[in-house]
Amino acid sequence: MARYEGYQQLAFDYPLPRVLRISFNNPARRNSMTEIMHAESVRVWREVDEDPEISAVILTGKGPSFSTGGDRDMIRNIMADFQARARVWKEARDLVYNMINCSKPIVCSVRGHAFGAGLVCALMSDISIVAKDAKLLDGHTLLGVAAGDHAAMIWPLLCGMAKAKYYLLLCEEMTGEEAEKIGLVSMAVDEPDLDAKALEIAERLSKGAPNAIRFTKYAMNNWLRAMGPTFDASLALEFMGFTAPDVVEGLASLSEKRKANFDQTSPL
Repeated sequence: MARYEGYQQLAFDYPLPRVLRISFNNPARRNSMTEIMHAESVRVWREVDEDPEISAVILTGKGPSFSTGGDRDMIRNIMADFQARARVWKEARDLVYNMINCSKPIVCSVRGHAFGAGLVCALMSDISIVAKDAKLLDGHTLLGVAAGDHAAMIWPLLCGMAKAKYYLLLCEEMTGEEAEKIGLVSMAVDEPDLDAKALEIAERLSKGAPNAIRFTKYAMNNWLRAMGPTFDASLALEFMGFTAPDVVEGLASLSEKRKANFDQTSPL
């Protein structure tokens, strides 16, 4: 456990031999990603990859929600300051690639809300287990920026282009049960069974042939690596959007709990 000392907003425990459980640990704010949590969520996968004492990982959230995504203070900093914008852009890029390149299989256990950057971590996991009544939302176009931080890379592969465009362009929320039906997640279960199912799968992975499992993950993730240029472009467009008028109105509408009134004039 000494390897994981010093993390402030990620919690760690070992529910089973050779299984590490990582929990988003900001439950008072539904595990929204502060700048601290966002940075920690990037570097932890390099630690996991290098840890010889674990064979599988469970990713979950403390309290009733998985993660509601980017904290609004972080969003305001991205909008206002180039240095913050550049730093978080790099983190968002590295978060996705670090999860892809982590050799250990990652199982997510999602209850409550999985929005924005939280949904990134859920869908970039190798096996996604969600509660049937969980609420999943990409959130980007609702905020007024492009759906950039994983969606263009993996959604069309998981659920097809037609469904991906429908949910991402309209920023439509779905339940875990709906997500399973369209193939966006691996499995939806009743919420009381969620933790046990994640543990069962992680245990099976931890007892399987480690080289075979890790080689299989590496090879299959070449589908995602091949989409790297698409992901990089979408992420750049997202962060360009943080300088545009749309995000000002989008953030205001979310803060004021009202429908956004976006200016429909655009040079594009």
